[in-house]
Amino acid sequence: MTAANFMQKAERALSSAQTLLDIGDAEGACNRAYYAMFDAAHAALLGFGAELPETSPKTHRGLIAAFGRHLVLGKHVAAEFGASLNKVERLRTLADYTGDPIGANDAAWAVGQAEMFVAAMKASLAR
Repeated sequence: MTAANFMQKAERALSSAQTLLDIGDAEGACNRAYYAMFDAAHAALLGFGAELPETSPKTHRGLIAAFGRHLVLGKHVAAEFGASLNKVERLRTLADYTGDPIGANDAAWAVGQAEMFVAAMKASLAR
């Protein structure tokens, strides 16, 4: 898949996250917000030509680590995007794998972070 394909996936996931947030599905909103960020991060890594081990982008931890190493430490994107990716990933893990409730405020925050993240990665690819 290309960077453009991953960015399209990110935008669809972001739209789904907002829809789920609007209907009160906080867990679903966090899940889709994270995947919007995950796919946008993958697009950015491809767009910047990061040399990745074959397995890195296939795991969540591997892709997040590659994003930090190549794009944040490489000063292609601001450090706050790496931090927000990690925080939204933790919320997604809580939403998907534990019985801990996710509050509407946390879900709204995650969707807001995803909106900023996807927009920033899209802008970075347009340069």
